[in-house]
Amino acid sequence: MATVNYYLDTRRQKKDGTYPIKLNIRHNKQFMISTEFTATPETWDGKEYNKQEKNYKPKNIAIRNIKNKVETLILILEESGKLKLTTDKKLKEQIEEAINNRQSAEKNFLYYFDQFVDLKKNVGTKSLYQTTRNKISVFDPECTFESIDYKWLKSFEEWMAKSMKINAYAIHFRNIRAVFNYAIDEEITPLYPFRKFRIKKEETRKRSLTIEQLVMLRDYPCEEYQKKYRDMFMLMFYLIGINAADLFNAKPNSLNHGRIEYKRAKTGKLYSIKVEPEAMKIIEQYKGNNYLLSICDDYQNYKDFLHRMGNSLKQIGETERKGLGGKKIRKPLFPDLSSYWSRHTWATIAAELDIPKETISAALGHNIGSAVTSIYINFDYKKVDDANRKVIDYVNKFNEEKLSTCTCKPHPNNKSRQ
Repeated sequence: MATVNYYLDTRRQKKDGTYPIKLNIRHNKQFMISTEFTATPETWDGKEYNKQEKNYKPKNIAIRNIKNKVETLILILEESGKLKLTTDKKLKEQIEEAINNRQSAEKNFLYYFDQFVDLKKNVGTKSLYQTTRNKISVFDPECTFESIDYKWLKSFEEWMAKSMKINAYAIHFRNIRAVFNYAIDEEITPLYPFRKFRIKKEETRKRSLTIEQLVMLRDYPCEEYQKKYRDMFMLMFYLIGINAADLFNAKPNSLNHGRIEYKRAKTGKLYSIKVEPEAMKIIEQYKGNNYLLSICDDYQNYKDFLHRMGNSLKQIGETERKGLGGKKIRKPLFPDLSSYWSRHTWATIAAELDIPKETISAALGHNIGSAVTSIYINFDYKKVDDANRKVIDYVNKFNEEKLSTCTCKPHPNNKSRQ
């Protein structure tokens, strides 16, 4: 007859310092089944919690009930003669079903959603997940892993589509999917509704400048207050579309031997970019004290500067006043321009120069091939350095005859900066 015991699995420690308590089942062979309980070696005596565990008495009652439930199931199978014919895989499924039915009644999807989000460190990432949680709380606060099936996902999609665009609500589905993947890895549920449900994606307009437009922006006679924002855009471009958080939070010691070296805030990956003379000129001009650039010396939060930068970039262009002291009328060159366009612009120009896709991917910090295979590829970053130099040279050599063919009319007083 199959035996049932508890086992403290100390192979992988959880975030709170505890380890998962699992059921150790011996039938044809040995296999483990996860429970919702955790402990430390100090609070677990091998069979149940000891007095060092907070609320140990009700917890022990709960784990005894689970064990009794499993032993009862095994006894029923034994007496009916079915146990010998039951494979380990099938027995595990039956035990998990019995346990999960009980656990799902106690803890819904949002409980595990919160558990997953607590593992995240990035404040921006947590904020995105919180928005998803708010949506679920309004739509179906009592949902469980069992109730979130294909039909539920379609209904949730139809509900969000009434007030959101496809790419906006697709983020929430990706967040829900991430929680399911986490729950499967933690053996909380075997269910996965995304095998059939496909997350929609809508093609968006390319957010990049042509080389004509980039040169126009670089050389445009901005209003005085706009110059630093335009210069920061060009610096981002010269640094291969570096993320604003990484650039503006960089410390002086990030600049080493002609390279900016940093850990990317979004992914945590180490990254290194060669600083070309065009970029170094701007860095020297806006040199900071506590930071590489003076942005975070002057502003409490780089996001405040980034917000101002976005607004100012959109306003660059011709201006006209209606009457003496009248309202300033603007004719912006690029009314949708933002700092992120620098990244897309660099990639677009690199592609135009037939720079290999894997080099562009490496330059942008993307995985080369699959996430797994990229770990084993020691990519030659001299190729990235050479690619960036090639892109910058192409921009520098772009002549004014081509500039005159740009769809955006240049300012009559426009003069190229030397």
